Formats: sequence, C-alpha cells, structure tokens
Amino acid sequence: MLEDRNGKTYSFDICSQCEIMCCRGANPPLTAKRKKILADYMQAQKTSTANMFVDESYSHPAADADEFCALFDKATGKCSVHTVKPETCRAGPVTFDINLKTGKVEFYLKKGEICAFAGILYEDKASLKHHLEAAREEILGLIRDLDATALKAILQIPEPQTFKIAENELPKEVAEKLLS
Repeated sequence: MLEDRNGKTYSFDICSQCEIMCCRGANPPLTAKRKKILADYMQAQKTSTANMFVDESYSHPAADADEFCALFDKATGKCSVHTVKPETCRAGPVTFDINLKTGKVEFYLKKGEICAFAGILYEDKASLKHHLEAAREEILGLIRDLDATALKAILQIPEPQTFKIAENELPKEVAEKLLS
C-alpha cells in the first residue's frame, strides 16, 4: 500500500477526509464473479446481502437515498468490503475507456481538483507508476470478465475531469465481444 512520509496510508488518511467521496454516485461495475466474492465475504461477516446489488444495464452495488454505495459504512467512513471491493474501486482514481478505432484500452487519472489522492499520485511519479500497474491489472481483468452488454453500457458513462496517462493493447477477446 502506498505510504506518505509519515508512514500513513494514502487510502485512509487522504480519502477518508475527502468531501467529494468516490463512494457516492459511482456505481462500480460488478461481474458475476465479483458479486459472488462480495456475497461470500458478506455472508462470512454475517452481513445481509438482501437488496445489495442492482442489475440494470450493468450490475453494480445498490445506493442509499444519499447515493452512497451500499458497501460504504457511514459510521466508520470506510468500505465494509475493502479487502474484496470492486475492481474499479481498487483502481481509483484511475479510470478507463476503450478506443475501438485504435484498438487500445486507455487509462485516465482524475484531476486533482476532484480527487485529492489523484493529485498526490500525480505529484509522486513513483507512486503513480506503482498504482497504475495495479489499476491496469484490475481494469483489464474487469473488462475481460464483463459481458458485452455491460461493458458497452459502462463505456457510455462520461468521465469528466480526467486526463489520459497510459494505454494498452485491447485484449483480442474483449475486442471480439464488443464488435459482435
């Protein structure tokens, strides 16, 4: 886990003080595999999974009236499933798009004015490189596991206030499912 000079983790010390909260209104995509992992984890924690997931154009955690993710614990200010949280949550503040014209998965970083963690990563190039590699792995796994309908729906979601930081070749199996 990334650490600052005081030995404290960015993920808690920075993100827990954020007022924008990526745990609000984000609707991270869930594959069938991730839903099972989450359900198994929650059952082991003796937490109900009733009404936990929403299946619309793609599957994602439900949200409360304030748009907070159902997996977010307002009492602690932490993710209740941190160790098994969704891939895009693990990847954040790195997000993605797929450019079928170039055959690339494009990786974007949120701008510092909307994400304090992104601002720190941008300034700390070594940490950004480390985080991008982990994010890349999470996102590539996600796009391989999502069905075509879900992936196409996710690609329609705008990601304002981001900028491109890297790209990868689009895995052949992903291109094939998107073009079919």
